[in-house]
Amino acid sequence: MLQKALVLVFVVAGIAGCMGCSTSSHYVYATLPAVSQLAVYREDPYSGTLTELSGTPYTVGDGAHSVVVHPSGKFLYVANPGQGENDISLFNIASNGYLTEVPPRTPVGTNGNASQPTLLVMDPAGNYLYVMNAGSSNISVFSTDSSSGALAPIVGSPFSVGGLTPLNMLLTPSGSLLYVSVAGGQPGSANGSIEGFSVNAGALQPLSPPLTSSFGVNPNGLGIDPTGSYLYAANTQSNAITIFAIGAPNTLPGSLTQVQGSPLADIYNDPFFVLLDPKGQFLYVANQGSNNVAVYSISPTTGLPVALTTSTSAFAFTTEGSPSFLAEDPNGNYLFVGNQGNGAGVQAFGVNSGNLNPLFTYGVGNTPSSIAVTQ
Repeated sequence: MLQKALVLVFVVAGIAGCMGCSTSSHYVYATLPAVSQLAVYREDPYSGTLTELSGTPYTVGDGAHSVVVHPSGKFLYVANPGQGENDISLFNIASNGYLTEVPPRTPVGTNGNASQPTLLVMDPAGNYLYVMNAGSSNISVFSTDSSSGALAPIVGSPFSVGGLTPLNMLLTPSGSLLYVSVAGGQPGSANGSIEGFSVNAGALQPLSPPLTSSFGVNPNGLGIDPTGSYLYAANTQSNAITIFAIGAPNTLPGSLTQVQGSPLADIYNDPFFVLLDPKGQFLYVANQGSNNVAVYSISPTTGLPVALTTSTSAFAFTTEGSPSFLAEDPNGNYLFVGNQGNGAGVQAFGVNSGNLNPLFTYGVGNTPSSIAVTQ
């Protein structure tokens, strides 16, 4: 999945006197796999514009592909899946956003295993780092030292995903459950699956049953609402959004139950990425094949998405070619769309009750694969 994912926030149209915005600077870190670099930007707290820090981008591990910031804001981790790497880099973050790498890098996989770590997820408390390994089809879990940021593999790591190809993974807001979307897993069917794990001190224990059909093909996109009540899966190859209740009444904890009215047929092509706003009121879906972002309001009682009737055309907003990633800025005032079509770049939209107002388009040199922003 992440070979296609585009994750970046670069320039935001200036807005004077942003009400409710933090007066502290945010720092934006973006991986550039093709050149094995990490770009660093300061985000202006009033206008949102980004200024690249002098002396950056940094040269990092081969194929640097995913980046996360520790909740403390003191440490940053980068996954390096390139040839001869298969490791995780640790950086200290200075108060001015600059980074200092702390060697040695932490290997992922043993005995020459080409694990190819392509996605990093940090638990909400910052105690554990989860690493999705595309090459070895498993999840590595590391504990993090609160004073140094150092990583140590936990007992039992890595954890299998049944030999299936992992596409994405996401923790619930409480950090007590991890869901991994995989290709296949349904006998006699091309459907993908969602594999659920309970989390205890970082260790993963498959739920019973471990696999739930995604009721579609290639569930690349995953989203969970802020209360941890619903999971949304975007099935790219079958143009459908499946909605599950998490741990519904009279079911086992963490089990996924498809809600009535799901899956939701997407009238657009290749839904690849989904994002819920911080309040769980709106669902955004990036449709790669239709070059747009569809927007839905979320029913607070059923979790079902309802097409936003105030959007520009058939509840969708036009983007440039092949939108592959969605992200909101820390203040929640803007939505950013990463596009991988001709003239790959990033578009910024102002957000108003779910509606997207186009602000500008910013071209990118080397296609980024992930981003992390300090809070």
